[in-house]
Amino acid sequence: MSIKAVDPEKPDPKQYILSVKDNGPGIESKHVPLAFGTVLYGSKFGLKQARGMFGLGATMAILYGQITTNRPVMVKSSVDGKIQDEYEMLLDIQKNKPVILKHQTKEVSKTGLSVSICLDGDYSKAGSKIRDYVYQTSLITPYATITFDDPKGVKYRYTKVIRTMPPAPTIIRPHPHGIDVETIRRMLSDTHYQIPTVDDKMISKVRSDLGLSKKVLTYSEIMNKAQKKWKTLSRPVRIVMAIMSFLKMDFEKLSKITIEEIDIANKKLTYWDFGESQSISIDMDPESFYYKQLANTVQGETLTSFLTKRFQRVGPTTALKFAEFAKFKPEHRIGNMTNQELVKLTDGLQSFDDFMAPDPSCLAPLGESPLKKGMERFFEPDFLEVVQRGASAYSGFPFVIEMGIAYGGKISSRGMKVYRFANRIPLLYDEGSDVVLKVVNDTDWSRYKIKGDPPLVIVSHI
Repeated sequence: MSIKAVDPEKPDPKQYILSVKDNGPGIESKHVPLAFGTVLYGSKFGLKQARGMFGLGATMAILYGQITTNRPVMVKSSVDGKIQDEYEMLLDIQKNKPVILKHQTKEVSKTGLSVSICLDGDYSKAGSKIRDYVYQTSLITPYATITFDDPKGVKYRYTKVIRTMPPAPTIIRPHPHGIDVETIRRMLSDTHYQIPTVDDKMISKVRSDLGLSKKVLTYSEIMNKAQKKWKTLSRPVRIVMAIMSFLKMDFEKLSKITIEEIDIANKKLTYWDFGESQSISIDMDPESFYYKQLANTVQGETLTSFLTKRFQRVGPTTALKFAEFAKFKPEHRIGNMTNQELVKLTDGLQSFDDFMAPDPSCLAPLGESPLKKGMERFFEPDFLEVVQRGASAYSGFPFVIEMGIAYGGKISSRGMKVYRFANRIPLLYDEGSDVVLKVVNDTDWSRYKIKGDPPLVIVSHI
C-alpha cells in the first residue's frame, strides 16, 4: 500500500494517489468493471465470512475520489500470472454502471490485483489512523507481509510470522432465524421458473423444438404439433405453448405482444398489444391441460419444499412442524402468498424454536495458534494466553469469538489497551459503544493482582 501526494509542495488538504496491490488470485477481467464500477455488486442468498459484504467499501472510496478529483480509478488484475488486464474507468452514479475509458493488456509474471485512486485528503490529520489501521491489520493477519509507503517517504514493513492461511470459509444457505421480509421476497423470485420473454429468439426456439423449420402453420396446427411432442419439449417451450393456448395466437401475432402478468389467483392473463397500444386481459380456464403448467411456474415451490431447499439444516419433519406452528398448509405455494402472509411467514421463521443451530462452516476464524504468534511478535510479553470459543449464533447468524491477553514484557503502553477486530478488520472507531470495552472496564482487575496502569493488552476478534 502506498500514498503519494500529487503535488508534495502544496499544504493539506490536497490530492493524493492511494494505491493498494496484492499477490493474490486476482479478479477475472469480465468481473473487474462490475466489481469496481457498480454499487452492491455481490452474491445472492449465501452466507460466507468475508472482509466485506456488499462491495461498498472499495466503491465508496472510488466514488469519493471521483467526486473530489474527477479522475478515474486504475485497476490492474492478473489471474494466470501471464496476462494483466488494465482498466481506467469512472462510475456512472445515475445508472450505477461502469464507464470504461481505457482497457489494455500486457504481459506479467505474477498474479494479483492493484487499485489506484486519486482523492482529496489531509494526511497530516488522518495519518495516525491510517498507520494504526495498517499496524493492526498486520497483527490480525500474521500470515501476510504488509508494507506501507507514506507520503513522507517512510516505509513501514510487517513481515509474516506464519506461512499457512486459515481454512477458507464455505458458502452455506441462510438460517431461518436470520431472515427478514425483504430477503424472503428476493428469495421467492428465485424459487419459481421465470416466464420466458416471447421474442423472435424464443419463437425460433419453439419452431426448432417443434420441428417446424420455415413452415407457416395455423394456431390449431401448432397446438396439435405441440401436444404430440409435449414430453420432449423443454420447459421454456412448454410455457410458451401454454401461453399460446390461452391467447389462441399463431407465431406472427405472438411476436406483436408481450406478457405483462399471469394472475393465478384471479385466473387472468394480461398482455400488452403493441398494435393496439393497450393492455388486454383474458380469462384462463383452470380445467385446461395447460393451466397447471403456468400455475406451477408462477406459484413456485410448496412451503415445505421451499424450507428444505432454501434454508440450512431444515429437513422434511422440521418443515412440517413449522407449517403447523405458523398455521400454514404444507402444500401452500410460496408464489401465491400475499404481503400479510409473507410477514406472517417471516415472523414464524424468526420465532420457531425447533430449528437447529446455524452451521458455523461459513466462518473462517484466525485460530488460536496464529493469533498467539501474531501477538508474540508484536508485543513480546511476559505472559500471553489466547482462547477461541465454540461457535454461537445470534438472530440466525453464527459467530466465533477469539480473545487474547498479553501482559508485561515489551508492551509499551501504560494502562490497558484493547484491540478490536471483526472478520479480521481493525475497528478503530466507536470504541466507547463496544461491549468488549465495557466488559474490560467493568472487570475488577484487582482480583487478578493487577492495579494502576498495567502494561496489559487485550485482543478481541469476532
